[in-house]
Amino acid sequence: METGLLNRIEAEAHRLGFDLVGLAPATPPTTIGHYRAWLEGGYHGEMAYLARPEAVARRGDLTLLLPGVRSVVVVAARYAPCPPSAGPGDDPARGLLARYAWGDDYHPLLLSRLCQLGTLIEAESHGAVAFRACVDTAPLLERELAVRAGLGFIGKNTNLIHPRLGSWLFLGELLLTVDIEIEQAPSAGGEPTSRCGRCTRCLDACPTGALMAPYLLDARRCISYLTIELKGPIPGELRPLLGNRIFGCDLCQEVCPWNRRSGRAVAGAASRPRPDDIAPHLLELIALDDDGFRQRFGNSPVKRAKRRGLLRNVAVALGNWGDPAAVPALVQALHDVEPLVRGHAAWALGRIATPAARRALQEALPGEADGWVRQEIQQAL
Repeated sequence: METGLLNRIEAEAHRLGFDLVGLAPATPPTTIGHYRAWLEGGYHGEMAYLARPEAVARRGDLTLLLPGVRSVVVVAARYAPCPPSAGPGDDPARGLLARYAWGDDYHPLLLSRLCQLGTLIEAESHGAVAFRACVDTAPLLERELAVRAGLGFIGKNTNLIHPRLGSWLFLGELLLTVDIEIEQAPSAGGEPTSRCGRCTRCLDACPTGALMAPYLLDARRCISYLTIELKGPIPGELRPLLGNRIFGCDLCQEVCPWNRRSGRAVAGAASRPRPDDIAPHLLELIALDDDGFRQRFGNSPVKRAKRRGLLRNVAVALGNWGDPAAVPALVQALHDVEPLVRGHAAWALGRIATPAARRALQEALPGEADGWVRQEIQQAL
C-alpha cells in the first residue's frame, strides 16, 4: 500500500469523526493464549458465545473473518463528555447508566463510518481490495490490534488507554486484503508498554472485586456483566454492591489518572447529556411496560439488557436505596409477568422491610407459582 493512500485513509478517517486511526498487520495475535486461559478459568461466566470453538478460532486467525486479509485499519472515537462533579448519579433515587449508554447505540453509527472508509479504499484500488468492517461484535482481539496500531496500551483495568485521550474510546476495525508498509499512522501516538506503573486505583475502586489482579478481570463479578450480560438472577451477595448502577459500570475508568488527564468533553458533542440520560428516575423505570421500554430505549445500548434485565437491575437499585417511597412500585413489580423481575422486587421489599413491604410479600407468597421467586419471597420475609 503506497504512502499516499495511507495518508488519505488517515485523513478520511478523521473527516468521518474518528479521533484516532492506526494500521496493523493481520498477523496471528500474540495474546490468544492468554484469552484461552481466561476462558479455561471460567472468567467469562455465562457469555458462552466467547468460548464457541469457531469464535475462538477466528480470534486466532483473521483470515477466517476475511479470506486474504493482510492488514487492519484500527480506529477509535471518543465518548462520554464529562458530567458535573455532583451529578444526578449521586442521587440514590436515580439509576446510573454507563457513559457509553448516555446516547444512541454506537454500533450502527461507527459501522456506517467504517464502511464509508472501506468504500473509499475499495474505490482507490479500483476494486482490487476487499474489506470487512467490525465494531466490537466480531470475534477478534481488538485491543491487541489497537495496541499494534499505536492507539495506546492496555491498562490494569484491561481497557485500552491512549496517553492523551484516556480510555473513553469506542473501537472499530477495517480488515483489508492488502499489505501494509508502515507500522502505524504517524499521528496514532500510542505505545504498547503499559504505563500504569504502581497505580492500583482501578483495582481498589472496584466494589465487587472483579479486577482480581492487574490485567485480570473476572467478568462474573463485574457490574457491567451482572447488569447486561447475565440473563438470570444477580447473586444475592453481590446485589448490595451494585448501589444504583443499573446498566454497566465506569468506576475503573472514572478513577484512572489517564482519564483525568484526557480532560475535555468529546469534540463534536452537541451538548452535555441531560440528567435523565445519565441517571433516570428509578420509580419511572420500574413502571415501564414492554411498549414503554421500547419507546424509551429502542435506539439505546440499554436495549441489550431487555426489559426484564433492566427492571431486575432497577429493583436491586431500589432495594439499595431503601426508601419506603419505593414500596408501592415494588409491590406492583412483585406481580410482574417476568419471574426475574418479581424475584428481585421481593428482595428489594425485604431490604426496605416496612410493614407494608412485609404484608405485600406475605400476600404474594401463596399465589406465586415460580419456585425461585417463592424462595426469594421467603428469604425476604
